[in-house]
Formats: sequence, structure tokens, C-alpha cells
Amino acid sequence: MATRGFTGRRPAPELADRIPPGQSLTDGFPVLSAGPTPRVPLEEWSFTLKVGPRPVGRWMWSEFAALPQTKMTRDIHCVTKWSKLNTPWTGVLVDDLIADAGLEPPTPFALAHSYDGYSTNVPVADLVGGKAMVATHYEGKPLTPEHGGPARLLVPHLYFWKSAKWINGLQFTEHDEPGFWELRGYHIYGDPWREQRFSGD
Repeated sequence: MATRGFTGRRPAPELADRIPPGQSLTDGFPVLSAGPTPRVPLEEWSFTLKVGPRPVGRWMWSEFAALPQTKMTRDIHCVTKWSKLNTPWTGVLVDDLIADAGLEPPTPFALAHSYDGYSTNVPVADLVGGKAMVATHYEGKPLTPEHGGPARLLVPHLYFWKSAKWINGLQFTEHDEPGFWELRGYHIYGDPWREQRFSGD
């Protein structure tokens, strides 16, 4: 489990409204993962949208890259107490994935699944309305494997463990089913502004 003890710069007063309680600024981009970094060749990568166990959309890399591309610059916050401001991403909005599959969001919740077996739960309301994307580029360059490439979920307003690396699918669920870290004591929702790091926070 990731530790609580990150040490970074305290925010300047003019940035206080952008740094959640208990967080410190970093200029770097720390790499934290639950296990080994998978290497997924683009010719083998795919992304699947499911409603429960039923696939309702699937894209290979070339098909995914042909979807509308959106740029998003956001502050991000890790449960290990670092924050990084103005991070620039490019990818496909979850809204555009759902639209390309010809769907309206069918359930209130979703599970993100990754190539390494990782999963995390996110309410659908936090994925739509331009709030979240499947990111493929950072700072204009393809995502490196260490940071979740070829593609990762980006849900910047929640703690960063919700932004699943190496994502290969979203599964709509009727109930809020806990994922990897949630089953191991992390908060079911993970709002940085309410310091929802661990169960009971």
C-alpha cells in the first residue's frame, strides 16, 4: 500500500485554493504503481466498453485514435500527498466513447479495468460531462508505460489512484463495486478536498 509520507513544497498563498488539505506541490511526476509495469504493444491494445458482463463497444488502437481527440489541462492530486498543477493531457473523453458506442450511460457506476488486473470504481457522474478521459498523450507526447501508456483513465478531480493506468476497459455496474485499492482500505470515492484517502476518512 502506498505510504502517507510524501514531502514536497508547501503551496504559495496565491495557490492555496488549488491545493487540497494535506497536499504538497511537486515539480516532478512521481511514479507509483500497485505492481510491475506492463508493456502493451499498440498492435495488441484494445479498449472495451461493457454493461455488466456484456461488451457493447470495442476499439483497436487505430480505431481509438480516430475518435475525437480532446486536450485537457488539470491539477492532479495523489493520495500519497503530492499535487501537480497544470498537467496537460490529450485523449478521448468518456462522453465520446459512450456516444461512439451509441449509448446513454446505462447505470450509475463504473469499474475501470487495466491490463495488469488493476481495477477502480468511479461513479458515472464523475466520468461524463467532460470530467474524464482516456488519455493517450502527456505534454504532447505519447504516454510512457511508467505513467500508464499506451492509455490511462484520467479523472483529475479525484485522487489519482482513480485514474487507472494501462486501462483496457470500462464496465458499467448497477452498484458501487470496490476496486483494487478500495478493497485494501482506500476510500470508496476519493475526494481530495475532503481528504478521503482511507476508509472512514
